[in-house]
Amino acid sequence: MPEKKDGGNLDTVPSQVGQVLEDQYYENDAVFGEITGEGPNYRSLGWVGTAALMMKSQIGLGVLSIPGALDTLGIVPGVIILITVAIITTWSDYMVGVFKLRHREVYSIGDVGGMLFGRPGKIFFGVAFVLYWIFCAGSGMLSISISLNAVSSHGACTAIFVAIAAIIGFVLGSIQTLGRMSWLAWGGLFCILTAILIVTIGVAVQSRPSAAPQGGVWVSDYQIAATPNFTDAITAVSTIVFAYAGTPSFFSIVSEMRDPRLYTRSLLFCQSVVTGVYVFIGCMVYYYCGSYVSSPALGSAGPMMKKISYGFALPGLIVSTMLLIHLPSKYIFLRLLKGSRHLTANTVTHWMTWISCTFMIAMASYIIASAIPVFSGLVSLVGALLGTLMSFQPMGFMWLYDNWTQEKAERSLKWKLMVCWSVFVIVSGTFLMIAGTYGSIVSIIDSYGKSGGSAAWSCADNSNS
Repeated sequence: MPEKKDGGNLDTVPSQVGQVLEDQYYENDAVFGEITGEGPNYRSLGWVGTAALMMKSQIGLGVLSIPGALDTLGIVPGVIILITVAIITTWSDYMVGVFKLRHREVYSIGDVGGMLFGRPGKIFFGVAFVLYWIFCAGSGMLSISISLNAVSSHGACTAIFVAIAAIIGFVLGSIQTLGRMSWLAWGGLFCILTAILIVTIGVAVQSRPSAAPQGGVWVSDYQIAATPNFTDAITAVSTIVFAYAGTPSFFSIVSEMRDPRLYTRSLLFCQSVVTGVYVFIGCMVYYYCGSYVSSPALGSAGPMMKKISYGFALPGLIVSTMLLIHLPSKYIFLRLLKGSRHLTANTVTHWMTWISCTFMIAMASYIIASAIPVFSGLVSLVGALLGTLMSFQPMGFMWLYDNWTQEKAERSLKWKLMVCWSVFVIVSGTFLMIAGTYGSIVSIIDSYGKSGGSAAWSCADNSNS
């Protein structure tokens, strides 16, 4: 058995790519308690699987909104903003791993809120965490329904497709550990990247996008730099921020790693791939489509390519929804059974509690997605408000929490620069949160004024936008 560390935690045995560590148990994990052979091993996730889960929590249909953001901002300002957001969120994500190693008892952003701001902070960030992923899971269900509509040429009522998505998400989301989900994450990631690549190739080889005028000579009207008004600009920036807003899930992911010390390796691999995909896909699709890019962009290359790309994307969208249901369910599950033997043992109480949590989250996501007429706008609002709040400000406070109390003699230039950087992350995150929320509210009011929103449990085809 590994040696005990301070606080009752057990040290981990470093793992290598492809290596399976047999009979490795963590007798007193700071989050999950005693882990034995009587139940699931919550500490079974390797660094490669960690990278896959990280990338899958970031890359989804959100990447296909980036060409639309570049249309609003222009290619050069859009790419600069995207890379800036990537740098800030990469540091935020890095702080998740550092904070976890220093405070092994942390499982979620709610725990961080409790350490920073006491019980009110723990409740606030815990509720924000669950609410954020519920709305994201609802968005995932609608994305699956869009895919099914596109592939089947609206072969059934959309409300039926959303219900099917909810059932599939519930079943797969009930897989107990992230370690068992990692191979699904790789498959889902491959499928969504293949779909994106198909669209990119499709718009590159076609003479014009499907939404462009079909008569006469057509030349892409892409812009190097655009001049949007404030509302449109901040909405586009929020779209880019939302594409990196998987940060709150990283606490849960690192908590199930066999060796959390390898977290940074997984993170750098994840962020490099994600940023490369975002820049390449965003620029290529926007360059060839210009202002006629569809949102999501899978419909930009015409009806046939739309069917093919959505067909490939479907497994990736299912995996995303599975993960979005699993994360808040696991958070509630841990809160209910923490300190109990039922947490890590395959008892009736364990399974009833776990299935109840995943069913409750899946049902809440389904009802919200199906019943709210302005759901897509509301997801943008929740992303701007809660996604930004949980991806920027807490990480700045986390560094200050661990480093502010240094003696004056130890406050070097590096320390002062890090204080300035942490304050910058907090201030910039607060600005983006407030401005993005304002932009989302204005967009909801405008879209509702034009269309009145969608009907609850609508049968209408939602794949033609």
